[in-house]
Amino acid sequence: MASTAADTAVTSLADLKSAYEKDGWCEPPFRFSDDAVALLRERVLSISREQRPEVVHEKDSGTVRAIHGCHAFDEVCAALVRLPRLVELAEELTGGPVYVYQFKVNLKQAHEGAAWPWHQDFAFWHEEDGMPSPDAVNIAVSLDDVHAGNGPLTAIPGSHRLGLLDLPEGRTDGAESDWRSHVSADLAYTVNDDRAQALADESGRKVFTGPRGSVQVFHPSIVHSSSNNLSADRRALLLITYNAVANSPARPTRPTFLVSRDTTPVEHRADERLDLVSY
Repeated sequence: MASTAADTAVTSLADLKSAYEKDGWCEPPFRFSDDAVALLRERVLSISREQRPEVVHEKDSGTVRAIHGCHAFDEVCAALVRLPRLVELAEELTGGPVYVYQFKVNLKQAHEGAAWPWHQDFAFWHEEDGMPSPDAVNIAVSLDDVHAGNGPLTAIPGSHRLGLLDLPEGRTDGAESDWRSHVSADLAYTVNDDRAQALADESGRKVFTGPRGSVQVFHPSIVHSSSNNLSADRRALLLITYNAVANSPARPTRPTFLVSRDTTPVEHRADERLDLVSY
């Protein structure tokens, strides 16, 4: 079933906010230039070769699945999170000053990248970190061309308005668990497949495909997943999570490369190496 969400391009921050609140996602009318993408790809490749806790591998494999917290130790990634157009958009969607709550790159290597089951990001942030409300936003940048065969992210429009679904019984907010179950294919918090299918049958699916450099924005509570990469093409998706400063967790327990403790509002700063071009 085709997505029922509007695919019409919108240009103003107000239009983007309206689409985001209605559907749980929106697509800004700009993308990163080829040179900017090449620089980000270079940094991701370099970091992926390092032996450090921020670099996570596929289960029972040496294949890199994700890298986390890169903005804290890589100056290009640090510059990326300060770009005015990204920060302004995050501030509009969350309603105030923001800081970088999470930074990660999910990598689906050719023929090896494993699926992510249906889930909601806010389930992890609320249950593990004690984030009060979903006043945060994910801004995703495609570092590779994304098509139906290399495991694109798929979301269910409007599902962000349903609250948290299928939480395990007996847990309490802020209770600590093994953080590795939050970054592997065996996620600690998932949405039941039958429930997700029923929601998708009713509301449709938004499949995030497009050329490298594309920018997509989605809500922390939207139900989403991605399939295995069955193609010969890698799929790298860079994700910046901005959280409202007023919404910061009081006592996060997970490692700092998963949950930043620095809630200083992001300073807007342009960088000519990371230029954005309008559609």
